[in-house]
Amino acid sequence: MKSLPVKDPGGPDHAARGRATYLDPWSAARGDGGSPARYLLSLLRVQWRSVTAGALFGVAWMLSQALMPAALGRAIGDGVAARDEGALVTWAAVLLGLGAAQAVTGVLRHRFAAFNWLSAAYRTVQLVTRQATRLGSTLPKRLSAGEVVSVGLSDVSHIGDTVDIIARGSGAVVAIVVVAGILLSTSPPLGLIVLVGVPLILVAAAPLLRPYREREQAHRELVGELATHATDLVAGLRVLRGIGGEALFSGRYRAESQRVRAAGVAVARAETRMNGAEVLLPGLLIALVTWAGARFAARGQIGVGELVAFYGYAVFLIVPLKTLGEAAGKITKGLVAAGRVTALLRLDPELPATGTARPAADAELVDIASGLVVRPGRFTAIAAADPRDAQAVADRLGRYEDGEVDFGGVPLRAVEDVRGRILVAVNEDRLFSGPLAESLAPGAGEPALRAAIHAACAEDVVDSVGLDAHVAEAGREFSGGQQQRLRLARALAADPDVLVLVEPTSAVDAHTEARIAERLGEARAGRTTVVCTTSPLMLDRADRVAFVCDGLVVAEGTHRELLDAEPRYAATVTRGEAAERAGT
Repeated sequence: MKSLPVKDPGGPDHAARGRATYLDPWSAARGDGGSPARYLLSLLRVQWRSVTAGALFGVAWMLSQALMPAALGRAIGDGVAARDEGALVTWAAVLLGLGAAQAVTGVLRHRFAAFNWLSAAYRTVQLVTRQATRLGSTLPKRLSAGEVVSVGLSDVSHIGDTVDIIARGSGAVVAIVVVAGILLSTSPPLGLIVLVGVPLILVAAAPLLRPYREREQAHRELVGELATHATDLVAGLRVLRGIGGEALFSGRYRAESQRVRAAGVAVARAETRMNGAEVLLPGLLIALVTWAGARFAARGQIGVGELVAFYGYAVFLIVPLKTLGEAAGKITKGLVAAGRVTALLRLDPELPATGTARPAADAELVDIASGLVVRPGRFTAIAAADPRDAQAVADRLGRYEDGEVDFGGVPLRAVEDVRGRILVAVNEDRLFSGPLAESLAPGAGEPALRAAIHAACAEDVVDSVGLDAHVAEAGREFSGGQQQRLRLARALAADPDVLVLVEPTSAVDAHTEARIAERLGEARAGRTTVVCTTSPLMLDRADRVAFVCDGLVVAEGTHRELLDAEPRYAATVTRGEAAERAGT
């Protein structure tokens, strides 16, 4: 079916559930001034407890490492150089305690970092999934399948990385400040080198971020386009092979793939320059600190233990400085990914369902634009000279397109739960992966499901695999005719107030079609059913047939009455044979 009913995340209960975990990011993405940065900040606000805990453990983890050079220097200076066993044992115990603290806080930091990653990523997946369901038929008109797949696979990972890096990034910033303070108190020149050198490193690396972000964004767009073309090719592979177009389209896909590869190489080059800067610039600072400390030790301005400590600080600074560079790269990727997510979340359905009226199930359905009147409890068929006219009527009846449609005297736009009450089933609907019974009728009893399968003449399909069989994505293991019958069974099992079927037997043979036409009326007895078709077998079983020409109902009656009274109808449903016979 075209879409499933879903409560709008931004609907009337939004304020009442404003503290729910998924609504703050939703508001940040869709509200005035919504931006990628605001969306990421909203995720942090929603997860502030775990993010704060991760940051605190990250600070403790990094500080336990930052203090080790000082303890090691004191052990060497006060213990080894001064030949004081008591001092050596004391500072060795301090080193052991710092190592234990590092192990414990490191484990806890990692656990909170992983939790934050998963929370941010899956909260984003939840929002994107809700939004995709909310948009319904609007989604494929506004975004390609590849873009949506790209958001769900890659962008959520980059958003998770952005939240994950906060724990280590916070520890890196605090560690650099603490080390600079220790160096300043021990040797002001060395402390100044660190205090001045760290900002200089950040300033020197900043120009590398912008081209990296631009290339990353261009690469993500190309990946989305390629994924769209890949899904199209897979869906139409049988047709392409049938018309001999497989080689042509595979060549096009190969060319697009090469463009994505080139864009990926450009991103890799920019990332390589960033990674090189992460190593080179901190390395220069460390070399400068080590050189200056050695000169101070040679002049007697600092002791042997302090020199060892300074060297340890110089080596240790590689970790926090490299972490800052990693954080810059992940935040850049996160902003690009959040931009794609917010672009999706800002979309609104073309036809929002905001009605509250609930007409009776046996109410009359009227499409004012075409003049079609669907009588309650009857099997009505729509035969159109142009199939697009019938599709347009079905779209208006199901409110997939805006139009003047009344349901029980109430405008359809004012009716509550339109998707649940009026179900439009088309041949583009897909079977979901999973157990066949759940794919056809989730939550329905087996007797109702068996009755729907019988009405759709799909017993042979079900018996060959079993209701517990696992269905592959889109039901690829079934033929076109089998898929069509299974989709019809799913629509019948849903048992809506009004069922609208568009060409439900176009892929089955004449004998099966005749059985479906006979059983459909029995299965929907007392329920309103509309079938858009030009099949004589199906039209002959309808209680009433409406013939649509140029978008308007120009004739109504039974199938046989229209064959005799309306030549255009006869030409349409007999594929021109009647007109040819009349001409001879």
